[in-house]
Amino acid sequence: MQRTNDVFRALADETRRGILKLLRERPRTSGEIASEFQSSWPTISRHLAVLRAADLVVARRNGQEISYELNTTVFEDLIHHVIGWMPHSRVRSRARKPQEA
Repeated sequence: MQRTNDVFRALADETRRGILKLLRERPRTSGEIASEFQSSWPTISRHLAVLRAADLVVARRNGQEISYELNTTVFEDLIHHVIGWMPHSRVRSRARKPQEA
């Protein structure tokens, strides 16, 4: 449950959502990420730490550089968690609609 709380906390910030959107395209270094925002590098670094703590991004070291990429399994878990809030009848009826079309 703590991991889910960490994910929601991480997603609550607009800058962190922007970082995640950037990382959809490809892995990036912290410098590349910071260059896309008006925030200072230390601020972006703190945002990346929150995203890492929530396991939404993975950091990979390559020599002196650290690149960040999305951890898609956490997003899959989050989707399943959110779907679990819906009444079962609505989940089933929505799942059938694309097949009926």
